[in-house]
Amino acid sequence: MKRLCLAFVTGFFAVLAVRGQVYVAPDGNDAAAGTLNAPKATLAAAIRQVREERRLRKAPAGKIMMKGGTYYLNEPVFIRPEDNGTPANPLVIEGAPGEKPVLSGGILVKGWKENTDNLKGLPQAAAGRIWVANLPVIAGPIPFRQLWVNEKKAVRAKSSPGNEMHRIRNWDKKTGTAVIPLHPFEDLEVTDGLEFFIHQWWEIARLRVRKLEKTGDSCRVWFYEPESHIQNEHPWPAPWLSAETGNSAFYLCNSLSFLDEPGEWYCDAASRKIYYYPRADEDMAVAETVISRLENLVIVKGLPETPVEHIQIKGLRFEHSAWNRSSLQGHVPHQAGLYMTEAYKLRPAGTEEKPTLDNQAWVGRPQAAVAVSYAADIRFDDNRFEHLAATGLDLRIGVKASSVTGNLFKDIGGTGIQGGYFGDDGREIHKPYNPTGNRVICENIKIANNLVTDVGNEDWGCVGIGMGFSRNISIERNEVENVPYSGISMGWGWTPKKNIMERNRIRFNRIHHYGRANYDCAGIYTLSAQPGTLIEENYIDSIYKAPYAHLPTHWFYLYTDEGSSGIILRNNWTPAQKYLQNNNGPGNQWSNNGPGVASAVKAKAGLESRYHALLKEKTSQGVHLDINKQRKELVELVGGDKNRIDLKTLNTLLHEKGVQQATIGQWQQHTVFYGLVTDVNVLRGQLQKVFPGVTVKVYQDLVYEFDRAERCRGAVIAREWTDIIMTANLVNDPGKQQEYLDDHATQFEKWPEVSNGFCNADFQQLRVFKNGRQLMLVISIPKGEKLDDLNPKTSENNPRVNDWNQLMSGYQEGIEGTKKGETWVELTNGE
Repeated sequence: MKRLCLAFVTGFFAVLAVRGQVYVAPDGNDAAAGTLNAPKATLAAAIRQVREERRLRKAPAGKIMMKGGTYYLNEPVFIRPEDNGTPANPLVIEGAPGEKPVLSGGILVKGWKENTDNLKGLPQAAAGRIWVANLPVIAGPIPFRQLWVNEKKAVRAKSSPGNEMHRIRNWDKKTGTAVIPLHPFEDLEVTDGLEFFIHQWWEIARLRVRKLEKTGDSCRVWFYEPESHIQNEHPWPAPWLSAETGNSAFYLCNSLSFLDEPGEWYCDAASRKIYYYPRADEDMAVAETVISRLENLVIVKGLPETPVEHIQIKGLRFEHSAWNRSSLQGHVPHQAGLYMTEAYKLRPAGTEEKPTLDNQAWVGRPQAAVAVSYAADIRFDDNRFEHLAATGLDLRIGVKASSVTGNLFKDIGGTGIQGGYFGDDGREIHKPYNPTGNRVICENIKIANNLVTDVGNEDWGCVGIGMGFSRNISIERNEVENVPYSGISMGWGWTPKKNIMERNRIRFNRIHHYGRANYDCAGIYTLSAQPGTLIEENYIDSIYKAPYAHLPTHWFYLYTDEGSSGIILRNNWTPAQKYLQNNNGPGNQWSNNGPGVASAVKAKAGLESRYHALLKEKTSQGVHLDINKQRKELVELVGGDKNRIDLKTLNTLLHEKGVQQATIGQWQQHTVFYGLVTDVNVLRGQLQKVFPGVTVKVYQDLVYEFDRAERCRGAVIAREWTDIIMTANLVNDPGKQQEYLDDHATQFEKWPEVSNGFCNADFQQLRVFKNGRQLMLVISIPKGEKLDDLNPKTSENNPRVNDWNQLMSGYQEGIEGTKKGETWVELTNGE
């Protein structure tokens, strides 16, 4: 009887295989029948079996069931037009119930041992703590760039600890070199693979180091081609040089001499060895370590005239993709990860499409773990895209009537979900896209109920979800969090001229904890004309205080950038109306956006309840950065006797530019205003035009902040405030200046009596801004009160406040024009 049952089961699954259901297992055999008990070993073989069933027996497309385990790929899996299903019988590729099949582009590293060799250049901090393994034997050289240890990404050994970075001293475009401090690079030698990572505005660049020249206390860094001339010829984005906000941040990486922290690794390609400094909880004798190898895991590739159609991919995991271009040609992206292949400044400016354009650029497109071209009715449901080097899923060209639903995108080097046209076939990026046929257009795509988290961790300019030229795209009910730049980016081209974009919908998304590294960003960002596009009922909150942002306040919740036209933005909840409309075209409609939007919008946004299991994968809780709040900005205009600012003209300008709650004060030739500004750096240029001959100073460096609501337990907050503005200089002694900053950074812990005094005096807020040596102090008190009456209460029965004031007096002096012994002067209403 048992033999009969076994024969029946075997025969039953053989019939299933004939009818197009094929099983795959990591311990299978591609020569097997593909049944439950005799599964195939690879997805490629299963696809071929279904393809042959369709060709020979005219069978329905069928289903491929993948058992749990890791499938280490030797080459990408291709899905072609010959694999097409039908609307009634699609080709389904899915994980077996309860199983976790992983398609991996990586290769295991085995045989780890404690290093006993004397490694020249290894930092003393790592001595006796390094493990070593031989690189796996594979055909041809591969510049390994990613290593995962027990599914946690390791860090390529770099020159700065943790999340810290150095600052460049200068950038010399004539010689194409970076000038950096000599320390800590006194003994650094150029070895194969040494790389320079630089933060520049809204992007980064990775440049291969060719030569170091050390002179005095500086080091000049030279780079290889082709990235060297691209980096030095393109104008946007570029290395940032600013006395106000600091020069561009950088680090060097991929040298044994940097291997000094747990979690770092270094690959010596010449000796074919990989070195790793384990974290405290890692036992390298049993740890699973994977290096990325393949750039693409799955390629869905149709033709314009015969697209791939009716495919469903469900419940799979895509892991360990590679992206090797940076090791071969460097990486200098323009925006959103699209790397430049040529770019330069136009002299004089202007093209036929855009008379004011000052640059030209041509871009390439990063690789993707899963890439789709010329396809229709392709569905990605309930998959995991994780531990990937570049883009997760890319709907590249000619993708129509498809959907991406309920997926996780996590720990990804580039953009999570990307699609549409970006000019990566050689078209200059600022031109409107109007192809002669519709086959190439990406349209009618739904992206819904996905969680996108911790993406862009290799290229900080990448986004959560990014679509180029495309139309009828629906991006709804996604949660996007912990991203380094913008959450959702819609559009390309920087042009208000007619193109194929129209009727896109970005609705009901929850976007938070973004801008982790780069500014000039927003929760939702748009480019170019896209009539009928609707952005509504999204929840956008919590932008990080990025530690190396080029302009600390150049971040937004909603941002319609160059050429944005015909877009409706309504009923989006944001904690403040910090929005930017930069060089927009006609027809945008803004209505009812901001903190006053109904609370139901906040509750409704994000994943639908049946997808809430994804939320346990969120990563923002592990990022220890402060969150930005819109704050009042402080701007000073300094002129001579003939350039004293006319307050009426200034008031009119501030009103026209939407500056809110502005306080204006004057002292001699100094005029300041303190108010809510959408973009203080744009306003700086406008002020300079209206008041030629004056110096415009923006105080971006907030060195101290007392907030009554935060520091005074049970305090009552006044409904209306008066802002009192005063100024002084720090003494011209760098050591004392640093002591002043250190004292303010630790005041709440070491001098709690000072903030207690502010509480007693009913101060609502106290802020100290710095620009160079000059300080600006803003004390906010309840409207109707006088500072002279309140200030004595700070030291009443509180002598430590007097000690603090005495200490501070040694760090401060009056600005030019003050009387002898005078330090702080008040800027009043022009009187």
